[in-house]
Amino acid sequence: MSSAPATLAPPANPGAVTPLLTPAAAARVQAIADKQGRPAVLRLAVEGGGCSGFQYQFALADGIEPDDRVSETGGVRLAVDPVSLDLVAGCTVDFVESLGGAAFKVDNPQAAAGCGCGSSFGI
Repeated sequence: MSSAPATLAPPANPGAVTPLLTPAAAARVQAIADKQGRPAVLRLAVEGGGCSGFQYQFALADGIEPDDRVSETGGVRLAVDPVSLDLVAGCTVDFVESLGGAAFKVDNPQAAAGCGCGSSFGI
């Protein structure tokens, strides 16, 4: 996996900073996509719920929607819909492994509160 810096697609919402994937997250997405025979596109969305008000949702996507904001790291793309973008603008998605397991982790500078598991947040 290349550790080249992430590049951004042209902004759909000029005021929002597109979230980025770390090289570790990009490598994990690529491995999952290869195993499933799918494109290396991770979709990050935000839904209401979780113990802090909002929760992150991750899924492999088959492609990019016309209104998505997209960043790319090492050939792997991260897609975010315009509604979720307002809640995750400027964040970084990482993949971490620890004794407790392995998971994608979102470092969201907008989050004022979070839960212990890291899957939900409040603004």
